[in-house]
Amino acid sequence: MRTLVLCDDAAHPAALTRDGLTGLGDCGYEFEWLENPDDWSADGMAAYPLVIFSKANNRSRTESAPWATEEIGAAFVDYVRRGNSILFLHSGTALYTNAPALCNLMGGVFVRHPAQCPVTVEPVVEHPLTAGSAPFTLKDEHYQMAMNDPNVDLFLHTSSEHGTQPAGWTRQEGKGRVAVMTPGHNLEIWHHPSYQALLRNTLAWYSAT
Repeated sequence: MRTLVLCDDAAHPAALTRDGLTGLGDCGYEFEWLENPDDWSADGMAAYPLVIFSKANNRSRTESAPWATEEIGAAFVDYVRRGNSILFLHSGTALYTNAPALCNLMGGVFVRHPAQCPVTVEPVVEHPLTAGSAPFTLKDEHYQMAMNDPNVDLFLHTSSEHGTQPAGWTRQEGKGRVAVMTPGHNLEIWHHPSYQALLRNTLAWYSAT
């Protein structure tokens, strides 16, 4: 499946997402990378049934100015409602307060994170999206989230000395599907077998639509 991957922001280089996703090997998805937001358009995005959103609201690693507007957010909502899907990963949930439509599409958004610390990733037992995944602990940014959809289907939590947070969920939007996973500031997390299992299961969930 052709998949558009938006990546590269002020705190997360494109290489993080590239190395993290290509580490899945042959997973049935053909990743096509978009780093410069000037190359994005709603018409161009329509050619892809799935978008992986791994980009905070910065234009690039070297330019922290925001790229998304409420108009752009509305285009993503329309894209999903028409039957397409989005997977928001880590920084893809961050700094989009100027695009409320996009925040609502996520079902929950980044508020803050403390300094990196040991974070335990805790899959919900017996949830279909957590098959083959077990709890693990690695250094990460422990994202503190503000949920805005009480009906999301939670399949993942994270915990640290700063408490427990929702860290993975799915929701419907019109005819399309949305999933969110918040761990992943460091490549070691993307390459952990349990996290890779979560990614593969989520991608398979989209394929099943």
